[in-house]
Amino acid sequence: MWVKDEGAELAEVEFEGRSLTAAGWAVGGGPLPYRLEYELATADGYVTARLLVRAEGLDPETGPWRRSLELANGPDEVWTVRARATGHLAMPPPGGDASALKGALDCDLGLSPLTNTMPVLRAGLLEGGGPVEHLMAWVSVPELTVTPSPQTYTFVRREGDRSVVNYASEGFTADIVFDADGMVVDYPGIGRTVTAPGNGRTTGT
Repeated sequence: MWVKDEGAELAEVEFEGRSLTAAGWAVGGGPLPYRLEYELATADGYVTARLLVRAEGLDPETGPWRRSLELANGPDEVWTVRARATGHLAMPPPGGDASALKGALDCDLGLSPLTNTMPVLRAGLLEGGGPVEHLMAWVSVPELTVTPSPQTYTFVRREGDRSVVNYASEGFTADIVFDADGMVVDYPGIGRTVTAPGNGRTTGT
């Protein structure tokens, strides 16, 4: 579980070999209140296979709205994008140009610490290395618009059983702290894990 400046996120994550599956739920307060849920599955090497996201909220002026987005990464990193929307939301429509995502290996769900795990584990950045450049299928939240996003990850240092990896994209950079499993512990400006009372261990998997 991650707490955020304007919300929280809970994820159930299962690792098997060099792949993972996850189901997550999030609430947020900006730029307008929303509830979100997602399902994520990767192929070998933590390469995104499928991401399904649903978001909903209530606009005080126009009423309830709902959006959904499904991303699928096929052979040769050729993506498909499916999106739906009901209600009125004064934001760009969900979805995007699938052809612009060709070559991307990962999805990057906005405001979610989870999707930073895949590129870091695939490149072995918990132990060192980088900079490693990636093209991401970036999903903005809550509008669920998908666009290509060049990003760079670089190992910074070890802190006991944790690793600090620098993330950089256009106009933004942060040093992210990961645990030994590659899960985000602290992502400045995005979220930090909750510590279970009495044992010092973080909740979640």
